[in-house]
Amino acid sequence: MSLLSFTNKGIYCAKGDFYIDPWLPVDNAIITHAHGDHAKWGCKHYLAHEVSKPVMQARLGADISIETLPYGESKIINGVKLSLHPAGHIVGSAQVRLEHSGFVSVASGDYKVEHDGISTPLEIVKCNEFVTESTFGLPIYNWLSQRQIFSNIRNWISGNQHNQRTSIFIAYSLGKAQRLMKGLEGVAPIFVHSSIDRLNKAIESAGIRLPETKLWLADMPKADVQGNIVILPPSLLGTNVIKRIPNGAIAICSGWMQVRGSRRWQSADAGFAVSDHADWQGLLNTVKATGAEQVFVTHGYTATFSKYLNEIGISAREVATQYGNDEEAGAKEEEAT
Repeated sequence: MSLLSFTNKGIYCAKGDFYIDPWLPVDNAIITHAHGDHAKWGCKHYLAHEVSKPVMQARLGADISIETLPYGESKIINGVKLSLHPAGHIVGSAQVRLEHSGFVSVASGDYKVEHDGISTPLEIVKCNEFVTESTFGLPIYNWLSQRQIFSNIRNWISGNQHNQRTSIFIAYSLGKAQRLMKGLEGVAPIFVHSSIDRLNKAIESAGIRLPETKLWLADMPKADVQGNIVILPPSLLGTNVIKRIPNGAIAICSGWMQVRGSRRWQSADAGFAVSDHADWQGLLNTVKATGAEQVFVTHGYTATFSKYLNEIGISAREVATQYGNDEEAGAKEEEAT
């Protein structure tokens, strides 16, 4: 038995007649989180976690038809019991739990194991079948603790301040930027790009408190930003815009920075492996903890991760999807303006 099928439009629940994170327009879409590869424009009706609503409206349009659920509250759709549970990926991110005739399916979307201080921590949801990402599904990816990562970042900022340099962080506008803001609160004044500021306002409208920031402007006086922190989206890396920040030191924040050969590493002065996805051990631990008899492996190192799961006795297979990668340091900020 399975409650899910994988179609050319996305992950489909036939009994409930809805899709989870469809990449083509459908009538009813259940959205795990508001990143652009999971929340696409054009669906007739959306259902998402209540924190995702204002962010999706900011990105997809204020007039979209959207219903929300808090974590843990259930809704019956055509006989299928649906509920949303924390994924720990970004604020408002959720796993979708489906139950019908005692059979439970969970589509995790993207998830992260360690609590980052701002997103609701990942909840392990027991199920019969589990859809997992595998963005960092290779043994080489094992993250430092949240505490150690930000200790390293703060030390880097301190060195920049000693040399009268501005610390510029390249981070995805939704998720990574807010995590940096939280981790660096109180270290120095934080300036953010307009795309980040716009999403900050949307998140705060859902009742989430974010650290205080100031809007970064390309023509700001040198004295306003020197020695402080500026967070910019990946689309600005290598552009003339970033060169307007006087005496800047650039750091890329992405899980790919664990491998020094990552693309565009040479464009920066430093790289920090700050990831909003589970690492290899986190993926394994989560899959095992669900107790799922069948695992579907999506976007990332699907072949390696599914092969390993089968080798350790967990039935798994690869599933082709059109989900992108918000960790890519040079990724397009599709809603940056």
